[in-house]
Amino acid sequence: MRARQGRVLALSSVGCFGLIACVLLAFGLIVISRGRVSAAAPAKHKIVYGLTLMPSGFDPHINSSSELGIVFRSVYDTLLYRDPKTKEFVPGLATRTEVSADGLTYTFKLRTDVKFHDGTAFDAQAVARTLDRVTNPDTHSQKAVFLLGPYDHYTIVDPATIQIVLKQPYAPLLDGLSQVYLGIASPTALQAYDNDRYQFHQVGTGPFTMVDYIPGDHLTLHRNPDYKWGPSFYTAMTDQSVDEVTFRFFKDAPTRAPALESGEAGVMGELSPTDAALFTGNSDLKLYPQAIPGMPLQFFFNTAKAPTDQLEVRQALIQATNRAAIVDAIFQQFSPVAYGPLCATTPFYDRTVQSIYPFDTAAALKLLIGKQGYGYSTGEKTLTRNGKPLSLVMIVPPWGFHPEVALKIQSQWREIGIELELRQVANFPALLAAQKAGDYNLIAYNDYGVDASLLSRVYRSDSAPNWTNFKDPELDGWLDQASASIDPANRGAVYSKVQHRIMDQALLLPIRDYVNLNGASAHLNGFGFDAYGWFPLLANLTIQPSP
Repeated sequence: MRARQGRVLALSSVGCFGLIACVLLAFGLIVISRGRVSAAAPAKHKIVYGLTLMPSGFDPHINSSSELGIVFRSVYDTLLYRDPKTKEFVPGLATRTEVSADGLTYTFKLRTDVKFHDGTAFDAQAVARTLDRVTNPDTHSQKAVFLLGPYDHYTIVDPATIQIVLKQPYAPLLDGLSQVYLGIASPTALQAYDNDRYQFHQVGTGPFTMVDYIPGDHLTLHRNPDYKWGPSFYTAMTDQSVDEVTFRFFKDAPTRAPALESGEAGVMGELSPTDAALFTGNSDLKLYPQAIPGMPLQFFFNTAKAPTDQLEVRQALIQATNRAAIVDAIFQQFSPVAYGPLCATTPFYDRTVQSIYPFDTAAALKLLIGKQGYGYSTGEKTLTRNGKPLSLVMIVPPWGFHPEVALKIQSQWREIGIELELRQVANFPALLAAQKAGDYNLIAYNDYGVDASLLSRVYRSDSAPNWTNFKDPELDGWLDQASASIDPANRGAVYSKVQHRIMDQALLLPIRDYVNLNGASAHLNGFGFDAYGWFPLLANLTIQPSP
């Protein structure tokens, strides 16, 4: 029997929501009901999930933020998935995948028992429609289209079989197809709504359906009662399964911990290390530190601007940075120190990079004074050369504790006579604008992902943008070789060379491997994330019954 009322983990007041909803309804910008899946009982087990920023858009085919994936990983299924523990590929909407000997043709055998939330049958034509949308230049895809690599075309073999044909071999294709940004959408819904309106009416085949979206206020998902085709790591629905998730926005970091403690939110990500440490003694809350594969918190060196155009200066700056002290002070043992261009949890990470640049101010000064000609004037504490101080500019975004890290670096470098000017930008577009202007010596950037091919996005000579302005044809060749090879051993060997070349050339200042600190009500069970670390497996969530 399911007669007992379930627990509500978090409810927040809606304020003037009714007026907002009425206005948006008039413009067709809120989805209230689709009437496409089997009729479901009213939600019994509801949670509020705190999002930490408001993306410019929530359409995974168009937009690129990780925040949108937190929501839509559960609305869309993908052709295949990565197992969260093993990182190996497992079947999704495709039951079998075959790769031609030349690495150009990928054949996917599709499930025949799947329906979209609007009742449309899933088949090869649906996959084709999603590919058409993503690759259409008018879509202006910010991420999904790039996950397809050297995509050429598709061929529908039959309703249950589709082939994707590439212009050249590209091993990361399967990784791209397993990400939410290439989630398969209902062709009926794509036909009904243009790109501007579809983000308010999204339809997938996933374990949750999109109910409504009020920009800046909330987004609601309901469990899909017909869902029975999930990947192997999804658990079956039970009487205690969470059946409604409302996502609300907590953009100001100081509001996140109080929202959890008060019950305004049942789940919250990107907690501060200080708040996370306090939660370890709170029996009403659980802390879930989640390592994020990909790139660390880092600052790229601009090799086209003096003095970081000099290799020895870049090497000295890395050695002059006490990364362990920064991580201990700011991240309080919740994050490990970073040593190279990849986080240690990323496949093909080469641990030998950890010994390249130990913290050593004496060695740093030897490079600056003995090799680069800097020195201290009588009675002065600032390093100068030809009467000019060793002065640098660092571009700092407001997220991910970059400002706090930058202040620590500034303080450490000041102690040995290096001046560092910090210029904070407000958002990612401003960060891109600063990169394009080129008036910096260091600039913050990071990306996440399970496949090491993400290094190509920033280290190829023709990458757009080229954050370091470093050009190396041999490095380009290695990156291309690693992306084209389908042999894991060969890819690992090549990516090892890539990581060492990047560090030998001192192209970045790595600080810490990313760990997202998540908090959740102790009554919530089954909390976990997919292989990419950011996206919760909402299908597995259950509410612990009251005693």
